[in-house]
Amino acid sequence: MKMISTEVLLSAVRRSGHGPTSGLHTQIDDVLWPTQGPLDNVATMTTPIALREALGLYDLPSRLRETWLALRGAEDVPPSRFGLSSLRLYNPRLGIPLWRGKFIIPNRAIITNLFNHLQTPIKDGWSVRVTQVRDFRGRGMTYDSHNGTDLAIPVGTTVVAPAPGRVVRRYCEYNRGGNKLVLDHGGGLFTCCAHLARFLVEEGQQLERGETMALSGYSGLDAIASGPCGIPHVHFNVWHKGEPVDPFAHGDAASLWVGGTPQPPSSAIDDTPFVPTRFDEHALARAIDGCLTRKVREKLQSCPSVYDAGCMLISEWCYYPTRFPVRPNIFSETTERRGLLTMPLAPAEITSAVFADDL
Repeated sequence: MKMISTEVLLSAVRRSGHGPTSGLHTQIDDVLWPTQGPLDNVATMTTPIALREALGLYDLPSRLRETWLALRGAEDVPPSRFGLSSLRLYNPRLGIPLWRGKFIIPNRAIITNLFNHLQTPIKDGWSVRVTQVRDFRGRGMTYDSHNGTDLAIPVGTTVVAPAPGRVVRRYCEYNRGGNKLVLDHGGGLFTCCAHLARFLVEEGQQLERGETMALSGYSGLDAIASGPCGIPHVHFNVWHKGEPVDPFAHGDAASLWVGGTPQPPSSAIDDTPFVPTRFDEHALARAIDGCLTRKVREKLQSCPSVYDAGCMLISEWCYYPTRFPVRPNIFSETTERRGLLTMPLAPAEITSAVFADDL
């Protein structure tokens, strides 16, 4: 791990100014030999984000195993695919200021990648190449396997609940987005915020729209591979009825954004009380029994409740679809697409979003 571009990153961030919270600081020993991770971190929102937190560099043996999984693949998971076209994702003009805690445009998130509507077959492996792409606007601001919305923001930005819901998973996978929070919003609608630095909520905690849940970073293999040329961001996934979906309106699909476009959360929004997603127990058991990976199947079968198993299955389905050839409808009831979501970013820090290719 000492061979990663740590010194390059350090040279960019040691000159850091102050970001939305208190900036980013580090010591080289903290980066190479972290002693704790966000799962047991009792730091408050006012404690500066260390570089090791921003990168998710704790529990190095686990991070190395996950990196190996991305590069070489494993049982029922093909290796990830990279190529020269992947260099299109690097942008030091945006990345370095954001690493330093500086806005590109004051109080605006920059959308750098959108949901790809021409995704390459997942059986061929997760692809960060740019070979066949089309976003909801008919442009190409995405890459082959991208199934979310990337909100580029300074490290240390406050991440909030995009709608009323419950935290159902809080975990790290270096090969799939680093530190992640998964929320159930009811009716088969789930969201996931990835590349986080510091968790500020617990699993099982119920949140109102706009309630604080994390501080942003750029955890995961992406940042290690790209160094200061990579763009710190929150990767925002929306999963509806068990599938990754584009929250923007497209074709006959209604927008999932309140007001039709990404807006900051507001107390003026009239939210209905949160009701947890309900799962069909028999269909859920059939989906779990069909999992090709024994360890994952046993983990799902050991969940303490139908609800816990269903929530875990949703995230496993969406991050490792090749493990699940059997995909029945596991929901007892679902909500239809409509404007339910706001940006998962604190309105005191982020007031709007702009597309990177419009700058």
